[in-house]
Amino acid sequence: MDGAIVRTTLSLISPGVLFVFSIAFVCAWLLERRHRYLLLLASACALFALGATSQILRWPPDAGLNAMISGALYTAAVIAAAEGILLRSGKPLGLGTDAVILIASMLLLAYFFYVDRNLLARIYIQNFGYGFILLIAAVRLWPLARGRNVDRVLFWVLLVFALHFFPRTILTIGFSAPVGTETFANSVFWQALQFSLAVLGAALAVAILAAAIVDVMDDLRRERDIDPLTGVLNRRGFEERIAADLRKGGFGAGALILCDVDNFKRINDAYGHVLGDAVLKEVGRVLCKSVRKGDIVGRLGGEEFAVFLPDTCPGEAFECAERLRIAIEKIGIAQPGGTARITASFGVGTLRPTDVWSSLYNRVDARLYQAKRTGRNRTIADDTPSLASAGIGRPS
Repeated sequence: MDGAIVRTTLSLISPGVLFVFSIAFVCAWLLERRHRYLLLLASACALFALGATSQILRWPPDAGLNAMISGALYTAAVIAAAEGILLRSGKPLGLGTDAVILIASMLLLAYFFYVDRNLLARIYIQNFGYGFILLIAAVRLWPLARGRNVDRVLFWVLLVFALHFFPRTILTIGFSAPVGTETFANSVFWQALQFSLAVLGAALAVAILAAAIVDVMDDLRRERDIDPLTGVLNRRGFEERIAADLRKGGFGAGALILCDVDNFKRINDAYGHVLGDAVLKEVGRVLCKSVRKGDIVGRLGGEEFAVFLPDTCPGEAFECAERLRIAIEKIGIAQPGGTARITASFGVGTLRPTDVWSSLYNRVDARLYQAKRTGRNRTIADDTPSLASAGIGRPS
């Protein structure tokens, strides 16, 4: 077989792999269409593959037109890749910046082909330019280096990929470009370029795809664990999170608060389920607004809510529950006959060394039942008898 055909076939492996990654990103987007950055990454892979194919197959055959088309495709691909990665973290450069980079790059390439024909200048402009674009993206994503494992891998692979453009270009092309198409195709620069794109480019694509898959899985997990009415954790999400942290010993101290809206069935019967849903939404909002950062809020079902307070002593837990009870007492839901006032009963228990989720929940649930049975709109804690004797925890 002709050596040129073999070289061409081998050179097409990299763009072929990129086309496969493009399809993979589209498939990931079809699973979760809110992640628009996946389409940018799919476009980046497809554009780079088209640019490489155009250059390898020398289509169009006109040298100048080929240089401009392949250069435009390469540059657009790198910009799309950088923007896709940045958009995932909410830090895109913006369409205006992208347009300026693309136009400036094309003007420079056109000048060094049609005005001052200089292949070496075009090589440095493209390679250093792509390195700088990706390096800017890596710098903006520096916080990822301290994030989840998949984010750390993505950051470091992106940084290595960005930096490799500089030494590779200098070491393989130096300060004199090969003369002639065949000489260029057989040059160390071209071979090193193909190898680095095949290895590092594929590594970056895999890292991005892995991060995208994790994003999709996290979204599916959030949808599974979030109560759609109130926006807080549902019973499954709340219990799994607390139980997992209890197993790992993640809480040295802590407290559980259970909250049950008083007379909720009567509210539903008197005013309808629309008002009942409005009450639950408002209670969820008040709980989220009133707790500390790091506290965990969930709806366990019906009109029952829960709040877990990490690193909280019994007295602080009781005070927090009372603060929440008073905040809910101030809720007023407008309805045709006037304003519906809401109250809730609370049970509070602190974490013991031997507690698992079920034992903690059952103990606090007993306190909640006691609060409901003894008058509602009150807080009962593990040591409520002593607190009650001081006049705390009585119905308002």
